[in-house]
Amino acid sequence: MSNTEKVWLANYQVGVTDQINLDEFASIPQVIEQSVAKYSQRPAFINMGKSISYQELDTLSMQFAAYLQQSLRLPRGARVAVMLPNILQYPIAIFGILRAGYVVVNVNPLYTPRELAHQLKDSGAETIIILANFAHTLESIISQTLIKNTIVCEIGDLLGFPKRLLVNTVIRHIKKMVPKYTLAGHITFNEAIADGSRHTLEKVELNHADLAFLQYTGGTTGVAKGAMLSHGNIVANMQQAHAWIRPAVEEGKEVIVTALPLYHIFSLTANCMVFSKIGATNLLITNPRDIPGTIKTIASYPVTCMTGVNTLFNALLNNPDFAKLDFSHWKLALGGGMAVQHAVADRWKKVTGVTLAEAYGLTETSPAAIINPINIKEYNGMIGLPIPQTEAQIRDSNGQALPAGQPGELFIRGPQVMQGYWQRPEETAEVLGSDGFLATGDIAIMQPSGYFQIVDRKKDMVLVSGFNVYPNEIENIVAELDGVLEVACIGVPDDKTGEAVKVIIVKKDPNLSSDDVTQHCRKHLTNYKVPRVIEFRDSLPKSNVGKILRRELRD
Repeated sequence: MSNTEKVWLANYQVGVTDQINLDEFASIPQVIEQSVAKYSQRPAFINMGKSISYQELDTLSMQFAAYLQQSLRLPRGARVAVMLPNILQYPIAIFGILRAGYVVVNVNPLYTPRELAHQLKDSGAETIIILANFAHTLESIISQTLIKNTIVCEIGDLLGFPKRLLVNTVIRHIKKMVPKYTLAGHITFNEAIADGSRHTLEKVELNHADLAFLQYTGGTTGVAKGAMLSHGNIVANMQQAHAWIRPAVEEGKEVIVTALPLYHIFSLTANCMVFSKIGATNLLITNPRDIPGTIKTIASYPVTCMTGVNTLFNALLNNPDFAKLDFSHWKLALGGGMAVQHAVADRWKKVTGVTLAEAYGLTETSPAAIINPINIKEYNGMIGLPIPQTEAQIRDSNGQALPAGQPGELFIRGPQVMQGYWQRPEETAEVLGSDGFLATGDIAIMQPSGYFQIVDRKKDMVLVSGFNVYPNEIENIVAELDGVLEVACIGVPDDKTGEAVKVIIVKKDPNLSSDDVTQHCRKHLTNYKVPRVIEFRDSLPKSNVGKILRRELRD
C-alpha cells in the first residue's frame, strides 16, 4: 500500500472522506455573508460583556468598508494595517477591509518601533487602524513610512454608554495604559463608522486569486516576511477545517474561547474564520496573560470549544480555579502553534474530560495542514493526518521522498499553500518548489498508519558527538517532573561533543534541584541526550502567542 493510500485509509477510518468544494465560495466575504443570512441574530463576537450579532457585524463592517472606499478613496488592492488586540473592532475592521477589496496587514500590537517600521514599509500600507495604547509607537516612526490615514480606537469604544466611558477612563487615566501621542489628522474608529454610514459601499467582485492577507512571519529568524494569502487560500482552509471538525460541532450552537490573538494566523483562521462560518460565537479574551481574568470570563459563558498553545493550556491548568469550571458542554480543544507536551495533554484530559488534539500548520499554509481526528480518545503524540485535499511528504536532504518510519523534512501541498512571500521571489523559491510543495523546515516522521509526528524544527536540532538530539523530546521528558512549570531545551557549544544539551526551567516547586532533573532524565533518556547544563529562571521568553523562543535563549 502506498503512503497516499495509507493516509486515505486512515482518513476513511475516522470518517473524514469528503472532498471539499473549492468553488462553493469565491471569497471570504461570501462565506461571512452566508453566516449573516443564516445566523443574523446570533452573537458573533463577545468582548468584555458586550456582544455583537452577525447582523451587527454585517452592518458595521459594511459601514467601515464604505468609509475606506468612499471617504479615503483607497485604490483596489491597497494594503491596510490592523494593529489591534482581541477587541470587537478587530473583526469589524478586517471584514470591512476585505469587503472593500483591500488587503489586511496584521500587525502585532507589541511590536517595537523598529519592527513596526519594517512591516509598514515592507507592506507599503498607507492606512492603519491602531489601538490608542500603542499610538505612541506609531508616532515615533510614522515619518519613515507611507502612512497617510490613521484610525485610532480605544478598548471601550463599542461597549455602549456608560461602560464605554468607564472602561476608557480607567485605562487612560487610572491605569495610565495610554502614553501620550500626537498623530496629525487621525480619526477615531467610531468616527470612521459614522462617516461610512452616510455612504454606500460599491460591491467589489473578488475571486480566489485576489490577495486577502499579508501575514508576516519569520521575525524570530531574521527580517519578517509577508506571506501572501489569497481569498482562495483562506476559503480553502475554512472549507478543509470545517470538514475536519464537522463530526464534533453543531452549526449555530458553539461558543469558542478566543484567547490567542486574532492577528496570529492560528486564531485568525481557526477561530475568526472557521467558527464564524458555522455561526459560532467567538468569546474574545483581550489579555490572555491575565489567567484569573481569563478563567472568570470563561466561567460566564456556555463554552464548548477552545484553541490554544501549550503554554496557555499549562498556565490554565496551574490555576486552581480552572478545575472548578463546568466542562460538561465542552466538545473540542485544539492545540497548535508549538508542540503540545504529553504531560500537559494528560492533565488537560484529566481536568476537563476533553482530549487535547494537536494540530499542525504554518503561516504559509493558512495555517491548517495536518490535524488529529477530533474524536480521538487520548493524546497520541502525533500531529495527525493531512486534512482534505492536502498532501504531505517526508523528504531527505536531496529532496527524495522517504518511506514511512524514516525522519526527514516535511513538505506540504494543497490549495491553502501561500502564493509566495511579498516582493521576495528568491526566498519564495527557497521554500516553494515548482511542484507546488512547500518546504516546512520541520523534521517529521510518517508512521505506517499514515499519522505524522513532528520530531523538531530543523534549525533547533542539537548535534551531540554526531548524534541528533531533538529538543521536543527532552522538553517532554523534563515536563513530566511535578516540580517543573515550563522548560526549554537548546544546544550549547561543548569542547568534547561539539554541542551539549542544555535545559532552562521555570520551577513550580521551589525545592526542585538540578540533581532531581538529571536523575529523572537518566531514567528516560540515553546518555548523550541527558542535559549537561541545567539552568533555572523566573520566566522564559515567549512570542506574542506564548510560544517559547528557543533562539532568544541560544542568543
